[in-house]
Amino acid sequence: MGGARQRRGAKLSRRLRPVALLGGTFDPVHVGHLRAALEIRDALGLGQVRLVPARVPPHRPQPRASAAQRLALLRLAVRGVPGLTVDERELRRDGPSYMVDTLTGLRAELGRRPLCLLVGDDAFRGLPGWHRWEALFDLTHLVVVQRPPLAGQEPTLPAPLRQALQGRWADDPQALSGTPAGLVWKQPVPPLDISATRIRSLLKAGASARFLVPDACLRYIRHHHLYTD
Repeated sequence: MGGARQRRGAKLSRRLRPVALLGGTFDPVHVGHLRAALEIRDALGLGQVRLVPARVPPHRPQPRASAAQRLALLRLAVRGVPGLTVDERELRRDGPSYMVDTLTGLRAELGRRPLCLLVGDDAFRGLPGWHRWEALFDLTHLVVVQRPPLAGQEPTLPAPLRQALQGRWADDPQALSGTPAGLVWKQPVPPLDISATRIRSLLKAGASARFLVPDACLRYIRHHHLYTD
């Protein structure tokens, strides 16, 4: 009898492990994206990390590769990697890819299961410029993917964000599993000096981008002549 209860409890625990979202253009996806997702998956005990490619990013230039090509690259990148998956809902939605709309739809599907949005330091400081940014706290936890600050100095946060964060800082990552949304946690990750901009420049110049993107993705890029003139 006790064993059955334990099995049911373990099953419930697995079902309620937080789901995390990592959004971006992924133009192209690279090992920096994937390594950060794995580091955070393991550090926070996440049930799943969903990579969400934007169709029309509202805060950055439009992608060079098409939505179908970026989606294909992402699927190749996460193939066979437990806990990493691709969520294509923004590619199916017309108009700007506002994260608040993405999270609203996902929250309706997940019920009260904990949800985490992974954001980099720069994106986090720019949060007040996001569409309906204050509504994010009702939908998700925020996990700030933090790299070591330069010269040991951490940039200050804008006043509206500082005010919104009062009482939201988690003092233990396990707190993210105990409530559906509303907390903020800083998660350090090892720095990897890799960017999609640099990869596109290498490919345009005919230089090698091997070991910066997964081999399967690199073969796809070459086959479809992406990021070249």
